[in-house]
Amino acid sequence: MYPCSLCWKDSVTLIIGWGTSVKICSVKERHASEMRDLPSRYVEIVSQFETEFYISGLAPLCDQLVVLSYVKEVSEKTEREYCARPRLDIIQPLSEACEEISSDALTVRGFQENECRDYHLEYSEGESLFYIVSPRDVVVAKERDQDDHIDWLLEKKKYEEALMAAEISQKNIKRHKILDIGLAYINHLVEKGEYDIAARKCQKILGKNAALWEYEVYKFKEIGQLKAISPYLPRGDPVLKPLIYEMILHEFLESDYEGFATLVREWPGDLYNNSVIVQAVREHLKKDSQNRTLLQTLAELYTYDKNYGNALEIYLTLRHKDVFQLIHKHNLFSSIKDKIVLLMDFDSEKAVDMLLDNEDKISIKKVVEELEDRPELQHVYLHKLFKRDHHKGQRYHEKQISLYAEYDRPNLLPFLRDSTHCPLEKALEICHQRNFVEETVYLLSRMGNSRSALKMIMEELHDVDKAIEFAKEQDDGELWEDLILYSIDKPPFITGLLNNIGTHVDPILLIHRIKEGMEIPNLRDSLVKILQDYNLQILLREGCKKILVADSLSLLKKMHRTQMKGILVDEENICESCLSPILPSDAAKPFSMVVFHCRHMFHKECLPVPSMTSPAQFCNICSAKHRGPGSAILEMKK
Repeated sequence: MYPCSLCWKDSVTLIIGWGTSVKICSVKERHASEMRDLPSRYVEIVSQFETEFYISGLAPLCDQLVVLSYVKEVSEKTEREYCARPRLDIIQPLSEACEEISSDALTVRGFQENECRDYHLEYSEGESLFYIVSPRDVVVAKERDQDDHIDWLLEKKKYEEALMAAEISQKNIKRHKILDIGLAYINHLVEKGEYDIAARKCQKILGKNAALWEYEVYKFKEIGQLKAISPYLPRGDPVLKPLIYEMILHEFLESDYEGFATLVREWPGDLYNNSVIVQAVREHLKKDSQNRTLLQTLAELYTYDKNYGNALEIYLTLRHKDVFQLIHKHNLFSSIKDKIVLLMDFDSEKAVDMLLDNEDKISIKKVVEELEDRPELQHVYLHKLFKRDHHKGQRYHEKQISLYAEYDRPNLLPFLRDSTHCPLEKALEICHQRNFVEETVYLLSRMGNSRSALKMIMEELHDVDKAIEFAKEQDDGELWEDLILYSIDKPPFITGLLNNIGTHVDPILLIHRIKEGMEIPNLRDSLVKILQDYNLQILLREGCKKILVADSLSLLKKMHRTQMKGILVDEENICESCLSPILPSDAAKPFSMVVFHCRHMFHKECLPVPSMTSPAQFCNICSAKHRGPGSAILEMKK
């Protein structure tokens, strides 16, 4: 009833199916040491497992098994067993079990009356054909290929899986093309209304085929979905017809200004006819002339078209941050000579830096003239110029006095200090008019009128510390006298003087002039400070004296060591008096010579005889009045 089924997978692997059991056996060679009287080969069961149904036949399929199974099922109504359709299964053998890969029920005539022994499975190795034999039918089974798999996936509308399968097995498929499957996939997505996904897939599927891209763009236009495909259009390789890009730009221009601006920024300007798009934008600006998005996009289109003048005008109107970059990049300095005020109004710092960096293209004179009606901007420019170079704008220093006084008083005093071309009388007049005390004080002192300056500090500012600081800077005894006279009847001023003049004026002079009975705040502390300062001065002097003595002694020793060193005398040296060689030609003769430390040499007989009033000898060449290291004598005799 349940016959045994045998098949050979290869020359050493035997597969046995019997009842519900499958055994896989391997024929192996016996080792020589185990031979004795045993056969040279033996069979080892490497895998065995049970199946769900009775086995009618077996056949190998690569590393898997094809199993023809006889199936009995129980009726739900009668609860009696009956013969079901036979099954053709593909299973993956494991060591003690199996995994079902696929299962198909076969419809053969008279299957209700057949038994397990009535079915047989045969196979043709070379053709991968399997024959299922029953009493009334013979069924031929053939292994499916990748084309069949793709057909099945397309039938089930699994286009993405079909495309993936085709790409993986592109060398093995014969009836299908990846492009056809891809186009079918795009059409399927469009039919489902998934336009964004369809457009994204175009990049991968259409690749560099410009004709197909153009065809798909028109399809998207027909369904009103040009916006969906616009982000994925090729921009380099391939390049489509300009009309395609213009069509999409027009679509955005009609309904989405922001999207239109994004495409203009992202797409290279040579993809479409720039003048056509410029004209279209200008038409739209007639309806909405203040639309910033359209104006900025028009400026970018003008830039692509190298119409930099119009682009610059729009950027300045919009106060766009790229205006300075545009000027630098395309050297538009000739175009901005009449737009300096606009640039300064937009960003005075950047504008001034740019103008000063390109002084050779736009002169200082031109900038100052353009800013004549805007003195506050004129001041910003001239101030930055002065900071860079104190002399370049010297012709405008007189004008700058008024500008600083009006718009930037904190920098007026530094300007007056640093400028050597500023007319002091004019500056003094302006400062007097505006009651600028600090600046007036500086100008008076610079013009030599220190006493008036000091008087102003005392009377206008009432600042004793500033007055003392001023007197210290001028270092003039008369100023100190004026300061003391002014302060003598003002106790707070006296306190300030006592605290600060100790190192410049003898405090006793001030103390003697203080009226008896005058109450002076913090007098005790001031006197203590004077004594402490005096004590500190004494300590400093003593310290300096010690250092000076130590240094003098050290230098004296060094000079002594230097003077004790020998001096080289050879035949090249001459007597500074008679100009003959200092050494005699006959070395055996006795001679006498004098060498001074200044390196001048004389024969002894060439020097004047020392007198009783001046017994010391001096170098005739070096001045005897300034006796230094060269005045000493080194006498040599032989």
